[in-house]
Amino acid sequence: MTFRITIFSQEVEDFVMEAKIDAEAKFAELHNLILSTCKYQDTNNHGFLICDEEWRVKEHIRQTNTKDIGSEEDIYLMQNCYLRDFLEEEGQRIAYIFDPEGKRFFLMEISEIIFGHPEKTGRISRMHGAPPVQHINEDAAAQSVSEAAETEMEEDFYGDDDFEEGELDMEGFEINE
Repeated sequence: MTFRITIFSQEVEDFVMEAKIDAEAKFAELHNLILSTCKYQDTNNHGFLICDEEWRVKEHIRQTNTKDIGSEEDIYLMQNCYLRDFLEEEGQRIAYIFDPEGKRFFLMEISEIIFGHPEKTGRISRMHGAPPVQHINEDAAAQSVSEAAETEMEEDFYGDDDFEEGELDMEGFEINE
């Protein structure tokens, strides 16, 4: 059984990627496939979030065992967990945390379950657009926020076609000939 998984980003509108991977693969293989395709560095604390149809997290599959997890919580590690044990049906939703520090992730959905055509190794079968950068530095984030605010101000100032005739000060337009 093979999963066809559609991967997209809320940050980059025209980015979409499609992975085909065997159900017998572990989450670590899917993780490595995404990292290598997007040219991201493996910086630990990456993870997969198994979600319900409303994107609420049901399970967290981690890259490493972190000490801040309570002892009553089950710990699932990528290198130990098979896709088949967590992915069950078409339309199922998953999130992949690619920037743990920035709390940024890809949204993923099982597009199709294919029977009879196993994939020996996972592969990207389709990709459109460029993925978002892995880490956003604070300077770039601050600059993009200030540029967005400036653009918004310009749109508000110059884009207002409606005016009240009473707002126009005709004395300010005196022309001396």
